[in-house]
Amino acid sequence: MAVTKAKKTEQVEKLSKDLKNVSNLVVATYTKMTVPQDYELRKVLRGAGAKYQVVKNTLAEKAAKGTKVEGALKDLAGVTSIAYTTGDPVAMAKALTKYAKDTPEFTFKIGVVEGKVINIKEIEALASMPSKEELYSKLLFLLNGPAQRLVTAMGAVGRNLAVVVDQGVQQKKFKEA
Repeated sequence: MAVTKAKKTEQVEKLSKDLKNVSNLVVATYTKMTVPQDYELRKVLRGAGAKYQVVKNTLAEKAAKGTKVEGALKDLAGVTSIAYTTGDPVAMAKALTKYAKDTPEFTFKIGVVEGKVINIKEIEALASMPSKEELYSKLLFLLNGPAQRLVTAMGAVGRNLAVVVDQGVQQKKFKEA
C-alpha cells in the first residue's frame, strides 16, 4: 500500500521533532530479520533508554536537516533503521553491539555521539567503555578513599594508646599512688 504525501509529511515532522533533541544516534541495516527479532531489539533498546525506528532514507534525510545528526543521515542507501537517545550513548551502544553479535542480520552503518559522526569501529569501542553510572561510582570511590584512610588513621591513635595503657596495667608497670 502506497504512503500518501500527507502521511510522509507527518512522518518527517514527527521524526524531525524527535531528532532535534538527539545528539546520539546509530544508523543500522537489517536483512531478513524476523518480527520476534525486531521486537526483541526494540525491547532491549527501551531498557537502555533509547528509541528504535525503521525509516525511509529520503524521509530520514529530510527530518535530520538542521539537527546534530544531519551528517549521519545524508546519502543513505539500502534498508535503514535508526536507534537514538538523549541519554547515555554507552548504554545504547552496548545494547546494539550485543544484539548485533547475537543477530548477524543486523549490522551498523554509521553513528553520531554528542553531535560527532563516528564509524563502526568507534561504535564498538564506545560499547566497551564503562557507563556513566560506573564512572560515577569509580570517581566517588577514588574521592572517598583518602577520607576513609584519614579517619582510620585518626582512630588508630586512640586505639593504640588504649592498647598500650591496657598492657601496662596488666603487666603492673604503673605504681599505685
